[in-house]
Amino acid sequence: MTSNIIHDADRSPSRIVLKEPTGSTAEVLFQGGQVVSWKNERREELLFRSNKTLWKPPKAIRGGIPISFPQFGSFGSLERHGFARNRVWSLDDSPSPLPAANSLSTVDLILKSTEEDLKTWPHRFEVRLRISLSAGKLTLIPRVRNIDSKPFSFTFSLRNYLSVSDISEVRVEGLETLDYFENLRQGERYTEQADAITFDSEIDRVYLSTPTKIAIIDHEKKRTYVLQKEGMADAVVWNPWDKKAKSLPDLGDEDYKKMLCVDSAAVETPIILKPAEEWKGRQELSTVSSSYCSGQLDPRKVLYGLT
Repeated sequence: MTSNIIHDADRSPSRIVLKEPTGSTAEVLFQGGQVVSWKNERREELLFRSNKTLWKPPKAIRGGIPISFPQFGSFGSLERHGFARNRVWSLDDSPSPLPAANSLSTVDLILKSTEEDLKTWPHRFEVRLRISLSAGKLTLIPRVRNIDSKPFSFTFSLRNYLSVSDISEVRVEGLETLDYFENLRQGERYTEQADAITFDSEIDRVYLSTPTKIAIIDHEKKRTYVLQKEGMADAVVWNPWDKKAKSLPDLGDEDYKKMLCVDSAAVETPIILKPAEEWKGRQELSTVSSSYCSGQLDPRKVLYGLT
C-alpha cells in the first residue's frame, strides 16, 4: 500500500494521495488537513466537492471532510468553525501512542498552535489526525492534546460531504426519536418525530447523544454509507437546498441535489482538557450495497449488525 506526496510549483508539499490494492484512493490536503477525495475500487467519487470551489487558501474547500476546531459553527466567539481548517498542517513524525497501521495506507498529520492563534484563542495545543484507507473504508482518528499550563475546552466536528445521486431519494436512519438543535430556528431544541430523516427543504440540525452508527441510504444508487464514530456524541445533518445554495458563492445552484453533510461532532457538551491531557475521536466511513427490492435498507442490519 502506498502514499504519494504531491508538491506545488514552489516545491512545497500540497497534498497526499493514499492508494490501496483494490484500487480505492483518498486525497488529503496539507491545507486544513482536509480530505478532498475518496474513490472506491470502481473509481467512483464518494465525497462531494463543489464544481464552483474557490481554491483561495486559507479558505477551506467546499466539500470533502473539513475539520472544525476549536469551535463548531457559531457555538462560541471565534470565527465560524474555528481556524484549524484554515491552517497548513504538517506530517507528524511521532504519531504514537496509536497502534501501527501495518495493513493500511495511512498518513499522520499534525497542527500546532502558533503565536497568531494565541491572539484569538489563548491556549497551546497540538491536534493530530490519522487518515487511513482500506478496501471500502476511510478512517479518521483526530486527537487533541493540551500542552498549556491551564485547562481549555473546545467543540469539534468532521464535516462529511457525501456524494449522493439525488437528495430527494436519500434517507438517514439511526437518528429517530433523538433531540436536536434546530439551527434554522436560533438553535431551539426539538425531538425528531420521523421514522427516518428525508429531505424536501433546507436542513441544519445538531442531533444530540447519537448512536455510534448512522446509515445514509441512497435509494437511486442502491448504496448506503455507514458512519461509525467514537468520542463525538453528536451528529450534524446539513443540506442548503435551492435558495441557500444560490447564496453561497462556492456552491453551484444545483449542487445541493448531489450532496448531504452528516458530521461526527462534539457540540452540546464541550470537551475539557486539563494540562497534558489528550482527547481522541474516531470516525469510519464505509459503503454497503442496498439490495432490497424497495431500495430501502433494513436499518437493524446496518446499525446493529443483525442478520
